[in-house]
Amino acid sequence: MGGAARAQPFRMAAGSNARNATCWDAVGVAFSVLIVDDDRLFLEAARVLLEQEGLRVIGGAATSAEAVRRAGELRPEVILVDIMLGGESGFDLARRLAGQQGGGGPVVILISTHAEADFAELIAESPAAGFVPKQKLSGRAIRQIVDDRTPGGPPGASR
Repeated sequence: MGGAARAQPFRMAAGSNARNATCWDAVGVAFSVLIVDDDRLFLEAARVLLEQEGLRVIGGAATSAEAVRRAGELRPEVILVDIMLGGESGFDLARRLAGQQGGGGPVVILISTHAEADFAELIAESPAAGFVPKQKLSGRAIRQIVDDRTPGGPPGASR
């Protein structure tokens, strides 16, 4: 017993009739995730990794058009968007996806094999909630961005 770690309680927003319905913690929550990347091998590797880490990958897309269509059909809570989608801009796609549902839409996170510093200005100007280098992609990294972005509730929840 001496060295055993105590489990952290799962915190989630209370019902609408509660006085302080502001605490919510993304740790342990299985977000639905759509991955947008033109590299099919990466799509599969990311799916396996994120599912092993407790996230629900509900789809993948290789183009902007496919991503917009799949996002509308699947209604993911989180969308990972590669900055460079072949000849298309992941930044343009992030703007389209973030603006689709006017604030109640998915949390858009940019990903890339490039370092964040390579695109720092464009990332800062984008409506994306954050950036994760592909080499550091993990459920924990996604949860951290979601927690930072949505302190009062899960993605898409009315606050």
